Amino acid sequence: MRTEFEAVPDAELARESQAGSLPAFEELVYRYEARIYGFLLKSCGNQTDARELTQDTFVRAFQAVLQFDVRREFAPWLFTIARRKLVDRIRLRKTVSDEPIPDSPDFMDPAEALARIEDSENLWAKAQRKLPAIQFQALWLRYAEDMEMTQIAQVLRRTRTHVKVLLFRARAALAKELHGLDNVSARRSSGVRPEFQPLRTAIL
Repeated sequence: MRTEFEAVPDAELARESQAGSLPAFEELVYRYEARIYGFLLKSCGNQTDARELTQDTFVRAFQAVLQFDVRREFAPWLFTIARRKLVDRIRLRKTVSDEPIPDSPDFMDPAEALARIEDSENLWAKAQRKLPAIQFQALWLRYAEDMEMTQIAQVLRRTRTHVKVLLFRARAALAKELHGLDNVSARRSSGVRPEFQPLRTAIL
């Protein structure tokens, strides 16, 4: 069944979904389910919640697909729905924690500290624990999803300038955190796992 749609652009699949094609929408689910789940899991840290929110996201997307402007990109629209579902869940549980971070980060070389982190430590997990939710989400969309500033602004419902500030503060806070782990001069890059590289590069 998928071979019929594999080469079809997202916008065309969305257009066919608007016309009532369930297989076209199922192809969109196939393309984005893992990405949406990954974003939600990293944001909420709970597999059960992430699975439920992923399902809720696609149910809502199916219900609202007629409202999607096929002249725009599908991914930011879908991630916007996912984030709204996440925010609603957090508000429901009254567990919002978005404490401000220091405005004067220490930019002393964080590469040395990063290279010293235990191999079992996951840099994204550290970012999720240490950063306010919206800063983490901005980082994830930029470096895991490789979204442009305009797309991130759409998902987070912020201006491009605000997104740039969020990314700057997130990188600064994470760099400071990593530097604080170890002040001893060490190898700069050996021992750093490949999956750390996009975010590692961003904070150096």
